[in-house]
Amino acid sequence: MPEPMQEPRTQPEIECVAEQVFVALADPSRRTLLATLASGGPATATDLADRLPITRQAIAKHLALLSEAGLVTAEPGERRRIRYRLRSAPMQVAQQFLAALARDWDGPLDALKERLGRA
Repeated sequence: MPEPMQEPRTQPEIECVAEQVFVALADPSRRTLLATLASGGPATATDLADRLPITRQAIAKHLALLSEAGLVTAEPGERRRIRYRLRSAPMQVAQQFLAALARDWDGPLDALKERLGRA
């Protein structure tokens, strides 16, 4: 089983995590998988295939990408079945990235508004 993702410390690490999250969230099927895990709790790929109009093979592929992005973890279950559980840490890093980006924009945008208001 992969080791848990360490907390990013540098700006490049934060940007890398955020990018992986954004790539993962770009696909509607992956967003559906995340929403299903959020509402129904941990599940196997087979459980998810029973609940969603997505093939088990497609689900397995999407779960692998979500796992690489750190958004889900694979845990051993009963009878060698792997259960997938949500992880919020990468999503929080992406949110922090977006908040910092918004802060960086606020000053110049406010200055532009003020300048345009005087024109």
